[in-house]
Amino acid sequence: MLVIVAPGQGAQSPGMLSPWLELDGVADRLRGWQDAAGIDLVHYGTEASAEEIKDTAVAQPLLVATGLMTARELFPDEEQARRLVGAVAGHSVGEITAAAGAGVFGATDALTFVRERGRAMAAAAAATETGMIAVLGGDPEEVAAKLAEHGLVAANNNGGGQLVAAGSLEALEALRADPPAKAKLVALKVAGAFHTEYMAPGVTRLAELAPSLKVSDPRLSLLSNKDGEVVTSGAEVLDRLVTQVANPVRWDLCMETIARLGATCVIELAPAGTLTALLKRNVKGVATLALKTPADLEKARELIAEHATEETNG
Repeated sequence: MLVIVAPGQGAQSPGMLSPWLELDGVADRLRGWQDAAGIDLVHYGTEASAEEIKDTAVAQPLLVATGLMTARELFPDEEQARRLVGAVAGHSVGEITAAAGAGVFGATDALTFVRERGRAMAAAAAATETGMIAVLGGDPEEVAAKLAEHGLVAANNNGGGQLVAAGSLEALEALRADPPAKAKLVALKVAGAFHTEYMAPGVTRLAELAPSLKVSDPRLSLLSNKDGEVVTSGAEVLDRLVTQVANPVRWDLCMETIARLGATCVIELAPAGTLTALLKRNVKGVATLALKTPADLEKARELIAEHATEETNG
């Protein structure tokens, strides 16, 4: 069974769209999406600096557009794609890419949603000095206790003992001074405490936007960051995407479901690498491919031919 996954914020890199623009029609497609995305996708994907694309309001629409574009290159026929793919999932903002791939909404509505998501989360991050720090290893119970002691939230659980703690800068400094035993702390270059109560204004903005979006039920299995489970209602998918910005991302549970569903191959859409690395460590025996440039398309198509059948969702 074939699973397609989409990465979240932090996966972007300068010039990541440059090789894709060599393919016919890609530049025109991206320019056609830029009004909905609210940014010049071609510029930010080819010429902008790492600092410029770190901006939440830029990174999020850029990531979703990149994922949607590479999915179109991999599966020119959307209807056939939904017969071949067994399930889709995305990490944080990547869940919007996954939802669009599952047919919950079209590219324009997906990019409109992520445009407002990025702007709202950037504004919420600017309102209070907050941040995030990766906690690698340590005893899970002790790590949880330390986070609670310092008033921090496990905003991401990426499996394999990888947590991302989020909260005020003061609380993060306290954690650095008093870390869990045998745990490594790595500061993350992010604008704020995403997936915590600090992002509540983003939930309000997206809830206002949601009624204007045209939503359909998923046409293939779509996994949710909330609990790793398959969601079958388009309305529920949208509701979960709205509240996701202020709630933890349980990628560990998504990986458990990928394994439980019987996945034999996982392909990560560009800008790929982060999720396939996690899957290699946590889901044994599954073939993976990080679709980074057009040079990877041939190998991806070989894997699709090997692991997908038209009866998957038919």
